[in-house]
Amino acid sequence: MTLSDTMTIPARADIPKEYTWNAESVFPTREDWAIELKAVQESLPELSQFQGRLKEGPGAFLEWITVLEKFYKRVGHLFFYANMSQSVDSNDQQATGMAGQAYGVFAQLNALASFAEPELLEIGQATIEQWPKQDARLQLYAHYFDNLFRSQSHIRSAEVEEVLGLAGDPLSGIGNTFEVLTSADMKFPPAQGGKGESIELGQGSIEKILDGSDREARRTAWENYADTYLSLKNTLAASYIASVKSDVFHMRVRRYESCLEASLFENNVPRTVFDNLLAVHRKNLPTWHKYWRVRRKALGVDKLQPYDIWAPLTDSKPDVSYQQSVDWITEGLKPLGSDYTNVLRRGCLEQRWVDLLPNQGKRQGAFSFGWPGTYPFIMMNFTPTLGGMSTLAHELGHSMHSYLTWENQPFVYSNYSLFVAEVASNFNQAMTRAYLLDHNLDPNFQIAVIEEAMDNIHRYFFIMPTLARFELEVHTRVEQGDSPTADDLINLMADLFEEGYGGEMEVDRERVGITWAQFGHLYAAYYVYQYATGISAAHALAHRMLSGTSGAAQSYVQFLKSGSSLYALDALKVAGVDMTTPEPVEKAFAILAGYVDRLEALTA
Repeated sequence: MTLSDTMTIPARADIPKEYTWNAESVFPTREDWAIELKAVQESLPELSQFQGRLKEGPGAFLEWITVLEKFYKRVGHLFFYANMSQSVDSNDQQATGMAGQAYGVFAQLNALASFAEPELLEIGQATIEQWPKQDARLQLYAHYFDNLFRSQSHIRSAEVEEVLGLAGDPLSGIGNTFEVLTSADMKFPPAQGGKGESIELGQGSIEKILDGSDREARRTAWENYADTYLSLKNTLAASYIASVKSDVFHMRVRRYESCLEASLFENNVPRTVFDNLLAVHRKNLPTWHKYWRVRRKALGVDKLQPYDIWAPLTDSKPDVSYQQSVDWITEGLKPLGSDYTNVLRRGCLEQRWVDLLPNQGKRQGAFSFGWPGTYPFIMMNFTPTLGGMSTLAHELGHSMHSYLTWENQPFVYSNYSLFVAEVASNFNQAMTRAYLLDHNLDPNFQIAVIEEAMDNIHRYFFIMPTLARFELEVHTRVEQGDSPTADDLINLMADLFEEGYGGEMEVDRERVGITWAQFGHLYAAYYVYQYATGISAAHALAHRMLSGTSGAAQSYVQFLKSGSSLYALDALKVAGVDMTTPEPVEKAFAILAGYVDRLEALTA
């Protein structure tokens, strides 16, 4: 089996090992995973010995945080291994069971650790601010303490925090149920090609079909895909509303005014950042309306349909192998230096960071996931196209962000917020795209690269802000005591898309309106808007790099190394962009408008 162009979706067992993630680097076997799970479960009660002791001073806190970090690392490895195994094959019942066990032990860990923050708050900020003077090792935790006391009004008593920790296990099952339903149990009727041929349709093949030149295949794939979701609309709506109610539950227990406030507070992001994004998005919808007109004319169709959004505008799209993808991405990122690019190449070509190929039961989309002490792995459904290359560049941005954070930060700062996560990924795409446009001036190649750019920008700067408007409305309704039905959700989604299409697109309200059910991102409250802010910051930083701004590479790499040791907006200021103003979002729309004009000229 090779990375050839095929519509057949193989079983997981038929995927060559070199195209799978390096699971054995985390646990040699699943038996080793089970042994570690049992050992962790038996030793977790050790955490209880610290309850009530933190007031003893800096020494007790250091002892506590050292033991806690050890457990979070061990439990994180268990959690990651199980969930990655399930993601690459949701038909794997053993992996599904392991994921359930991993969620349970994570909830147990959180419950046992829940006493600590209330105890620290009881000790008081004035006392704790003296600790680093008594023991220099605590200077490391200055930002952690600052963030803790910033959150003081939303941290509850030890008893309530324990309950919230225990609630994490059953409530996390909502999103897991969605994943199993849509990746394992949901079966799609095959698409039909223009010559009457049957084309297997699944989560791993839908994007490939929609990217193709066969309009009948695109139409039947898009309709069959949407219709399968529509056939389960009530179940999917019940699942999503349960997730929203879980958000509202946590919001109320932690005494926020809204779920949006709760989400923004976590990253110390002011409401104006969210509002600026949606306002600039709506103001610039005419740019999208122009793009739909350009696309309709280029395709030569009377009416543009939603399944034409990804149709190729040139017959000369290049085949891009995995090796070629890695080479182009490396060339595009050369300004960051060989330390960055050498790690990236080894991860792709030697260390098996990437679970590459579609297979039956593999979840849709792509993601980067790992834990301190593992590689920053990638799950994707690679296709030998510019789109496949771009997705790889995107996920490698996440992975290198994680790699550099883990290499340079202690465990307490080893994560980074969702707000900055999408910056590194889109930066990689912007840099690679700029390299390709500069190094191949063939008009067909230029069209293909701009099409890839528009596909990505469509997802991040059209779909995601639209979903953000959708979830703001849904959360507001639920916060006010409403419980929207499947039809309510479909109609709301269809209304938003009709506004975004501006009369330039045919809108099948049922099939367009079910789009909300196709994005698991909505199970993380107010995640999607951060894709749009992320792409805005990414393009601003790529512009600094490409225009030769002094120190741009060094400041960007420093941002990648900072993890959560700074608040998100402060970390981005280190990199060179201020997201508290609408300017980066406006500039990103200017880049979008430039692509549309350039595409119009190339396809005229």
